[in-house]
Amino acid sequence: MLIVFFCGYSLTSFAQNAEEAEKESDTVEFKSSTIDPLAPSRAAFYSAILPGLGQAVNKKYWKIPIVYAALGTSIYLYLDNDKTYDRYRNAYKRRLAGFTDDEFYGNTNIPLLSNESLIRAQRTLKRNKELSLLISIGLYALNIIDANVDAHLLQYNMDQNLAINPFIDFDTPDTSAQLGLSLNFKF
Repeated sequence: MLIVFFCGYSLTSFAQNAEEAEKESDTVEFKSSTIDPLAPSRAAFYSAILPGLGQAVNKKYWKIPIVYAALGTSIYLYLDNDKTYDRYRNAYKRRLAGFTDDEFYGNTNIPLLSNESLIRAQRTLKRNKELSLLISIGLYALNIIDANVDAHLLQYNMDQNLAINPFIDFDTPDTSAQLGLSLNFKF
């Protein structure tokens, strides 16, 4: 009983929406936009040259700060890990050479960090540095892909002439109603 009610309600509300759409389509004229097949590749190319430029070509200016924040953060993390890695590596090299004046040795002759700690820190920082580099490359590629996909979606046709409308076809010989769908293209 409940299923019959919902089906009947949806059909009547759909019929009202179809009637309203017919009234609106009589008064509103849709202009078909021209499609530029090179727009996605142009946006991707510009975004590859200068990150964020493809988003500017697509007029999605709000994405540009996000692109620069993501790339800037990953590049900053790479440079910071590289700088810290070099500090630990230089301290370890000086200890191997027999010096006891590195920054991790302390004021007394007792080292604050052992040689094994310096080696572990170098491994961790090298892994973090490489991971930051991979993330930077991935974000750069994501910037290019975003510009390309966004340019494709800007050209997506949302015209009313591409609608699927239900209809009822009365078969004249035996006067039985048949339900079906019609796909009409109006050029």
